[in-house]
Amino acid sequence: MTAMPPPKLPERLTLSRLETPIGVALLVVDEVGVLRAFDFEDFEPRMRRLMRAHYGDAPLHDGALDEGIKDKINRYFSGDLEALGELSWAVAGTLFQRQVWSALTTIPVGETLSYAGLAQRIGRPTAMRAVGLANGANPVAIVVPCHRVIGANGALTGYGGGLPRKRWLLEHEGVLARTLM
Repeated sequence: MTAMPPPKLPERLTLSRLETPIGVALLVVDEVGVLRAFDFEDFEPRMRRLMRAHYGDAPLHDGALDEGIKDKINRYFSGDLEALGELSWAVAGTLFQRQVWSALTTIPVGETLSYAGLAQRIGRPTAMRAVGLANGANPVAIVVPCHRVIGANGALTGYGGGLPRKRWLLEHEGVLARTLM
């Protein structure tokens, strides 16, 4: 599923927590149940900064996670690797960032792409650094699979959730660990 620019900024955001095999996930949804952020508890300050940068003063309240969202995330971690594609998500950010984030969703499960490949995919072949920065600012981790971007030499490169999580996710999705450095 590709993200569409939101018609308007959300008026209310709800923060929920969900235990996963790789740590407690932080999930932010808007008032209509659209996912706006997916991060991990150990990176909560960064996630809150991103929420303020993208949504200004929209209140962020603690609340229960919608059962449909919870089910899809649990299915993903249980091996239904396509389940996250059923989630509705939206992001703010610049037009360039949204282009990069949408392009990330075109990397199939079980495959990876280099930053150069991602830059080419959006028609900006010399914008590898900018693509890397946008990739690192992705507010909807895993759902918008920034973990599938690796170095041109096949090396695991930076991941906002930490390299051990990135390795786990890629192994979970069937990317052979022996092919990654």
